Amino acid sequence: MLDAVRRHAVRTPLLRPADPVAADGSPALALKLENLQATGSFKVRGAAARMARLTPDERAAGVIAVSSGNHGRAVAYVARREGVRAVVCVPEWVDPLKLAAMRAEGAEVRLAGTTYDEAESVAREAAEREGAVWIDPFDDPWVMAGQGTIGLELAEQAPDAAAVVVPLSGGGLVSGVAAALREAWHRRADDGDGAEPRPAPRVIAVSAERASVMLASVRAGRPVTLPEEPTLAGALSGGIGADNRYTFRAVRELVDEHVTVTEEEIGRAMAFAASRMKLLVEGGGAVALAASMAGKLALPE
Repeated sequence: MLDAVRRHAVRTPLLRPADPVAADGSPALALKLENLQATGSFKVRGAAARMARLTPDERAAGVIAVSSGNHGRAVAYVARREGVRAVVCVPEWVDPLKLAAMRAEGAEVRLAGTTYDEAESVAREAAEREGAVWIDPFDDPWVMAGQGTIGLELAEQAPDAAAVVVPLSGGGLVSGVAAALREAWHRRADDGDGAEPRPAPRVIAVSAERASVMLASVRAGRPVTLPEEPTLAGALSGGIGADNRYTFRAVRELVDEHVTVTEEEIGRAMAFAASRMKLLVEGGGAVALAASMAGKLALPE
């Protein structure tokens, strides 16, 4: 799996901002720059890991996915490099730039419905009808493991980290990262010199207030649905599936703390990244920075 991810994804840098991020004196923050990833987001990791499992017959049948942009582009990118046909169903409100990027990678893009969940329903029906392989955006063990390679890199890049703050949508990213971090810290303890090992970093999940279905599900104790609302963090929109098999349980078990951020806080973080760090960061990727800037992270010293 690691070899598959390395074929398509790059090891992204860890950046420590020169300017103070949180006005409340929060501990030093470092940013894992997945916006510099091969397709502009971490999603290429999960797509590469999942598509490496395709059999020859499945490769011939092609793949299909639903996306608000990032997962679709990642699937299209890996599919093109692997010689596999890809179809991506997207809601009508998808960012035109992301739409163009998916098409530029060679995917057949189908506009399907006014919400993410409507697009997913169309995509699943098409996969069944056309015999294509469904590439889930988050609720798949291989996708989760692929996203978890970020955690493996963090264990090397930030071995003394007290906490890792991760955007939360369907849960594939945060659960993969959390599982990888725990495994890395357990291995470190087993290989140690007998001294008391540092605890694994706390995992803090950040949801946009207007895209918080997983958080609502965790609080309810079961997968729930919420009306989709316009949000700067459009990449975090969409449901988790009433029949969610993996990420709901993983988020409940592996996430130590949940935080939400407002639209204003997300916008402020995006502006900070652009003006002070010269980084173009979309709203879904800016929620962790937004939580820090708003003083919402109770980080250990």
